[in-house]
Amino acid sequence: METRRDGRWTVPLVSGLLIGTSLVTDVLTSVTWPGRLMMVAAAIVAGTPIVRNAIRALTARVVGIDLLVSVAATGAVVIGEYWEAAAVTFLFAIGHALETATLDRTRSALAELVAVAPDVAVVVRDGQQVEVPAGEVAVGERVLVKNGAKVPVDGEVVDGTGALDESSITGESIPVEKVAGDRVFAGTIAKGGFLQVRATGVGADTTLARIVHRVEEAQDAKARTQQFMDRFSAWYTPAIIVLALFAGLLTGDVVLGLTLLVIGCPGALVISIPVSIVAGIGRAAKDGMLIKGGEFLETSARITAVALDKTGTLTEGRPRLTDVVVLDAGSDRGEVLTWAARAEAGSEHPLARPILAAAASDGRSTPDLPERTEPVPGKGIAATADGRRVLVGNAALLDAYVVDTVDTVGAGQAAAGLAAAGRTPMIVAVDDRVLGVIAVADQVRPDAAGMVADLHAAGVSEVVMLTGDVQLVAEAIGRTTGVDEVHAGLLPEDKLDAVAALQRAGHVVAMVGDGVNDAPALATADIGVAMGAAGSAVAVETADIALMADDLHKLPEAVSLARRTVDNMRQNITIALATVAFLLLGVLLGGVTMAIGMLVHEASVLLVIANAMRLLQPAPAPSRPPADPAGTITTGADRTRSPAASAR
Repeated sequence: METRRDGRWTVPLVSGLLIGTSLVTDVLTSVTWPGRLMMVAAAIVAGTPIVRNAIRALTARVVGIDLLVSVAATGAVVIGEYWEAAAVTFLFAIGHALETATLDRTRSALAELVAVAPDVAVVVRDGQQVEVPAGEVAVGERVLVKNGAKVPVDGEVVDGTGALDESSITGESIPVEKVAGDRVFAGTIAKGGFLQVRATGVGADTTLARIVHRVEEAQDAKARTQQFMDRFSAWYTPAIIVLALFAGLLTGDVVLGLTLLVIGCPGALVISIPVSIVAGIGRAAKDGMLIKGGEFLETSARITAVALDKTGTLTEGRPRLTDVVVLDAGSDRGEVLTWAARAEAGSEHPLARPILAAAASDGRSTPDLPERTEPVPGKGIAATADGRRVLVGNAALLDAYVVDTVDTVGAGQAAAGLAAAGRTPMIVAVDDRVLGVIAVADQVRPDAAGMVADLHAAGVSEVVMLTGDVQLVAEAIGRTTGVDEVHAGLLPEDKLDAVAALQRAGHVVAMVGDGVNDAPALATADIGVAMGAAGSAVAVETADIALMADDLHKLPEAVSLARRTVDNMRQNITIALATVAFLLLGVLLGGVTMAIGMLVHEASVLLVIANAMRLLQPAPAPSRPPADPAGTITTGADRTRSPAASAR
């Protein structure tokens, strides 16, 4: 790599020495031919790679910048303008070397990601610590992570405690404490403690490898504007050749025609968009935000509405049992909870876990699974246990099973009261008898309101919550977080309809969801966003924007970065077009030679690159009030969010 980097300067260095020697020779001697010969030699040295690239492009049926410079330099030599030929090719060569060197810096984020990839691992084999290449660790093998070492594999902590710097994955520089059961990622760095890790992902099957792959693909993916500019350049460059030819023939001024070839070079225009996209996507990757490519970056810059799932996005996603209301005179709290746990024992729904956990903590174990379990989408669950029908869900579930011989009115009133308090109620009925109502609740994230405010500050006009929870619970969260609209009681297909309605209203919509239950809405939205994607290979590979950390503020950061990147692209296009217009005016008014034209062009290319590199700098953190835990509320949990819920 170093040899290649050093080699990029060889051609301009040799060409420059020949030009300098020629100028000195002209000053010291009265003989002109040695100086002219060295000028031609300088043009040949610097021009040979340009001609070679022009021929290579022509074989691919591409009329590129190299052809313009090749024709201009050759023509200058033919008409005896040796200085112009040498100066044009020398400046083009040195500009190309500078361009390559600075462009490499715009890909620094990818280089840094590759650099953090671990080389070796310490594993335990036959009771001995053995150092092996990281790629040779077997899945399931025990890996030791000592203080200061890189974690060589993805895995699960099986013993020990320690702190890991996960900034290479999540963008967060504050070390995260790890204990047994926690997940760790390859490329993170131990900042203290000692961990024993069971390897679950090695080599290309690690989160870091998937991130590197995604960033590589994203930086090479063309934006719509870039595709347009490519088509424009395919016509623009031949048009410049025709214009130069006509100008030379009509005026009889060959130098004018050759000068038009040089000033018409679209170098800055061609590079104006890709350099911004590479820098923008690189900056996003360093901050733990994976953007799928230039097209998605441009679309993200136009986002005007954000649709948010509730559970796990605005709330912690860890509901717990809060209430058990007994309605049947012959029952007690324990019986209501036991029957609910018996039914939920066969369920994969997240709401089953707090019910089972509460039953277990009360010493009411549920050793036997129900004979039959039937999830009812958006309503609850129907099970058969010990030969009896058990319903756990909302009033609509009781109506669906025609539970008409019981006091469903009382159950409905109790459920409404719990919902008004921000909890998710579930009526428990056995056969045709309502035993009571249980309720679970989730905690609103402390930074949810700040995230909504930041989205508004970033230019998003509508922040909408889509939830399968009941209206009262949803409204309570809406008031706390400051979202603009609340849509409650939605089934997965209803969320899709809500996103489509926003699009029909003219919005460019981003949808934030868990990627499973929200899959239809995510697919319909203009941009699908996955949060906390570090532990999900599917999310990293499929989401339009994958936020590696489970950090709400990354969402407005991603929107702001996309807008800054598109603004940067527009600035670069303006610089490129203004340069061509300025040079054309200079040629018409006189005073702009081929050498000056090439000098200005190369300066514009470097200016465009320097402008794009500003994106690599971290964005200033928005000023926001500290999160107020006291301001959060305990609220209900969405019964339609999880994979299990989507099946109900």
